[in-house]
Amino acid sequence: MIRVFRPIPVERLKLLVFDLDGTLIDSAQDLCNSVNATLREFNCGPLPDKTIAGFVGNGAPMLMRRSLALAGSIAPDQINDDLFAKAYAFFLDHYREHKLDFTYAYEGVLDALKALHELHDAPGGPQRTMAVLTNKPVRPARGICEGLGLADYFLHIYGGDSFPLKKPDPLGLRSLMDETGATPGETVMIGDSKVDVETARNAGAWSIGCAFGFGPQNLSDSPPDVLVDTAAEWTQALNPA
Repeated sequence: MIRVFRPIPVERLKLLVFDLDGTLIDSAQDLCNSVNATLREFNCGPLPDKTIAGFVGNGAPMLMRRSLALAGSIAPDQINDDLFAKAYAFFLDHYREHKLDFTYAYEGVLDALKALHELHDAPGGPQRTMAVLTNKPVRPARGICEGLGLADYFLHIYGGDSFPLKKPDPLGLRSLMDETGATPGETVMIGDSKVDVETARNAGAWSIGCAFGFGPQNLSDSPPDVLVDTAAEWTQALNPA
């Protein structure tokens, strides 16, 4: 079901920017496995998958820092810098190797991306560009998109280390606007958490929230302009007809 809180002028949109984890893909199991492999390597007990998944959205460094802190019963800012650097490097190496063990595109994602692409190519169709902006490091982000057949739909796939600042800072989204010539009013950010909604707001853009991802429970804290229950509803929500 599509819920509209603030109508988006979809006929004006030129830039569609998608989050990755919890929006295009379900990567929770591989992330959880890599976090727990890291915790075991550094003599910490494992954390429940649900707990780890709740840390996803603010970038891999914060994911690992929060997990280490909870496993060690200390505050995130009390983690020894040397320990964190070693643990984070181990996590990245493990995740790069295992990033596609269990990760998959959500049901309807590929069909929706194809439909949006075909809408662009149709005679008289809206001239739009699609891109990915995630807080995940860019190398695994691109590798996952390529491995799952998503990459060809996007002009750019940018990660949390593509810019000096991560979402919800608007730098990445504004950079995409500059590269594509889109204004904030012609841009929509599509994601599953308040990080994505706040990124859109900070850039002056529109937002579509996805209730099927990792962070839909916090969308009530920062409601999007439009909320969808499935990826299949993107096509309807973004169709200017």
